[in-house]
Amino acid sequence: MKKFFIGLFMLTFALIAGCSSDDNSTNGSSSDKKEEKIFKIGALPDQNAADLSRSMDVLAKYFSKETGLKVEYVPSVDYAALVTAFERGEIDMAWFGGLTGVQARNLVPEADAIAQRPIDKEFHSIFIAQKDVKADQLDDLKGLNFTFGSESSTSGHLMPRYFMEKAGINPDKDFDGQPNYSGSHDKTYKLVESGAFKAGVLNESVWEAAVAEKKVDLNKVKVVYKTPSYYDYHWTINKVDDKFGKGTKDNMKEAILAVNKDDADLKEFLDLFQTDSFIETKNENYKEIEEVAKELEIIK
Repeated sequence: MKKFFIGLFMLTFALIAGCSSDDNSTNGSSSDKKEEKIFKIGALPDQNAADLSRSMDVLAKYFSKETGLKVEYVPSVDYAALVTAFERGEIDMAWFGGLTGVQARNLVPEADAIAQRPIDKEFHSIFIAQKDVKADQLDDLKGLNFTFGSESSTSGHLMPRYFMEKAGINPDKDFDGQPNYSGSHDKTYKLVESGAFKAGVLNESVWEAAVAEKKVDLNKVKVVYKTPSYYDYHWTINKVDDKFGKGTKDNMKEAILAVNKDDADLKEFLDLFQTDSFIETKNENYKEIEEVAKELEIIK
């Protein structure tokens, strides 16, 4: 009988220990799954990759602090990769240009443009040329070899192409050979500065930053033409309430609109993005971009 009770005690102890272990395992698994819910942000790779990565990491930390979510920046190799990642739900919020934002929202109709810099309401592209080239207006660029930025760039390709065609320039016929696509705005001015191309076009904020920081030699490069204004860069947010809980979209929007120059931790980010703050925007603001892209058959 004594052996019976000892055996029963040992069996009961083992069962309790097993249940406890299962509970801990279940809790640990649940915790791990919760930790895996990372809010991922992305940005067009249209500037120096190292500078962009550092500044976006700074922004991710700010978002984490403001929203309580674990936020991480995920780099993209090119414009198309960012749009694809957004479509797949691998990016929860992205800094798009006008065209890529339209492309992303066409693929994810529930997505919303929520914020932009004040300058993005009236953005411009800057046509540049080598200093010794006789070019003072758009028409003077005919016959030169020429570089755009990325093929999917609003300010480095779409709108410049649109304004050139309005001025009677066919980019596919009127340059010296087919136009080049540099991939990013900083590469564009460097290609013109180096003499690889006689002329090119890039967005005004990157150009102004390059001039201010003396990254471009104005003895070698000059401005030829500044385009009329158009809407451009903005933050677009994915279907995040389904993934992270109701109110996530509003919380992220509130956080980006609360960004200001007085936050010393955000200085590197704000300097690179050339702004002191962000303002509200909406999908309807990019209808013109969509219409131009369809007119030029860049999107269907």
